[in-house]
Amino acid sequence: MTHASIHAALRRVLSTAALLLALPLAAQAAPVAQGAQDKDLSAAQAAERESGGDQLLVLSYHDVRDDVARKGDPDAYAVSTQNFAAHLDWLSGHGYRPVSLSDVIKASRGELKLPPKAVLLTFDDGLRSIYTHVFPLLRAYNYPALMAVVTGWVDLPKDQKVDYGPRMFTHDDFVTWDQLREMQASGLVEISSHSDNLHRGVTSNPQGNTMPAAITREWSVKAQRYETEAEYLDRVRRDLTASKTKIERELGVSPHSVVWPYAAYNSQTNDIADKLGMSVTFDLEGRHQTIGRDLHGLARLLVFDNPTIQDLTFELRHDTELDGVRALQVDLDYVYDKDPAQQARNLDKLIERIKQVGPSHVFLQAFADPDGNGSADALYFPNRQLPMRADLFNRVAWQIKTRARAKVFAWLPVLGYELPDKTLDAQLAIKSSNPAETHRLNPFDPRTREIVAQIYEDLAISGYTEGLLFHDDAFLRDDELRGIAPAAPAARTQALIDFTQELTRAAGKWRPKLITVRNLFAAPVLQPKSESWFAQDLAAFNNAYDYTAVMAMPWMENSRDPQRWMDQLVERVKASPRGLSHTIFELQTVDWRDKSKPIPAEQLKRMARRLQADGARHLAWYPDDFIADRPSTADAREIMSARGFPYLEK
Repeated sequence: MTHASIHAALRRVLSTAALLLALPLAAQAAPVAQGAQDKDLSAAQAAERESGGDQLLVLSYHDVRDDVARKGDPDAYAVSTQNFAAHLDWLSGHGYRPVSLSDVIKASRGELKLPPKAVLLTFDDGLRSIYTHVFPLLRAYNYPALMAVVTGWVDLPKDQKVDYGPRMFTHDDFVTWDQLREMQASGLVEISSHSDNLHRGVTSNPQGNTMPAAITREWSVKAQRYETEAEYLDRVRRDLTASKTKIERELGVSPHSVVWPYAAYNSQTNDIADKLGMSVTFDLEGRHQTIGRDLHGLARLLVFDNPTIQDLTFELRHDTELDGVRALQVDLDYVYDKDPAQQARNLDKLIERIKQVGPSHVFLQAFADPDGNGSADALYFPNRQLPMRADLFNRVAWQIKTRARAKVFAWLPVLGYELPDKTLDAQLAIKSSNPAETHRLNPFDPRTREIVAQIYEDLAISGYTEGLLFHDDAFLRDDELRGIAPAAPAARTQALIDFTQELTRAAGKWRPKLITVRNLFAAPVLQPKSESWFAQDLAAFNNAYDYTAVMAMPWMENSRDPQRWMDQLVERVKASPRGLSHTIFELQTVDWRDKSKPIPAEQLKRMARRLQADGARHLAWYPDDFIADRPSTADAREIMSARGFPYLEK
């Protein structure tokens, strides 16, 4: 995968989250009172953010050229010299105060306080334009900046080229050491490592996909195996050591930061950087942050598509908290097929449907449940505990991200695993009074906690995911595990929350900043006393997770009046703290009571309109039958698209 293709995939995912929802259903406004309240809150947050002395805005630039097209330039990360100068002028005129990386480090240590509206400019890749176009403007405005250079590109031999996207780049397209020395001597420019040779993709699975080298255990076609954890970390360590050594040798200073290529990093690679003296790292998610002791993963606003002042102002001021989630929950069991050709056709169908519908998120099944009993018989990624049905999750997730432009969250059970060791499985199984109950493991047994934590860690190291959806198997009846589980319903609820947070930390070793979503049955929302039967509670979930996906499924609950049932559910959610802002209403698209008969599309549309008119911000549905195209792509687009009008992107 080229520099441009990986960056383009990342840009599409970032931009999707920032789109205003403008479809007839996807953009129905919340009631005026709620909208006004959100607007006032957003204005207050913005004022606090702009006046707070401990806040930092970081902007991420790449190339700056005179000949960049107004929109649609072949290099989406290039900014015109005119627009870049206008950005500096606007920032200066609106009270932004430039700071250096050294200032940020001192602020983190309590040695100084950042000024109000502090801004740090960063420039990735070490292109020649940072010397010819950026540096003169930095001197004119007296703005400091951080330059992140790929040392292997600075040293690129005359006869070699780099595939930078719109064209092949040569030695003359990158900054030289002499130019870096001159900029550093000015006192305005600090140099960061951008790796030596990690700004590339490596083969990430047997199907041949490529992913960023810094976070991927490489698949060897010759050896037919993945790198071991030790081999992978040693490769990263050797590369980062080479980059640091070159910077020290040529510039006489040791870099304090590493800008990971494509903002792809994890806690283990950050630990390597820390030991080499580079304790500051950067992300490409978010815009502002409060500076504390930990300077890992500083949020940066990625500047792309040659933004004008109006574009930049919108990005800085609009409240992303108001962006809605539109999610399709997808069974990977429908993609899997023993016949590789049929499996490839199934995958193409899925990707094409997601491209056409345009959801913001896909909740992708990472476990195999061919018997449909709700517990995992196998997994779709290499792991230490269960059989691997196929090494498929990483491939499908990465295809959805890069080809269909949606964020992918891994959907996994919490307790519902059928262990291959039947003796151990029987020892750990929760003994339920209902033989039809989902097979689950005892979360209070240390063996269960270790097994499931390893599954989540193996998921994270095996491939791409931006978040976790905890399956609806995470419940605990009041007659189960008596004498082991807490008797009080709230205590059992919290115990399961604590377990899922352990799992998030296990996955977070390899995937930082994971977004968490937890499935919730409707009964504890509509009848709070039923928490004792589920160990689930909406307020507790919305406090613990980024989102709660409430199962807004009236047919599953045998409701005689589905719309009235849904209205009652919305009112209950409204009454809960952070209810509408953190709750995803997950609709059902089939009636499982009647041989999985499809819910009529017009009824789904009416229900979605009513939900949004009542203030619901986030919608999802399950199942999304991409094989049979049910609900139809046209209906799915109308209800579940996060894309602006017109519906289709060219």
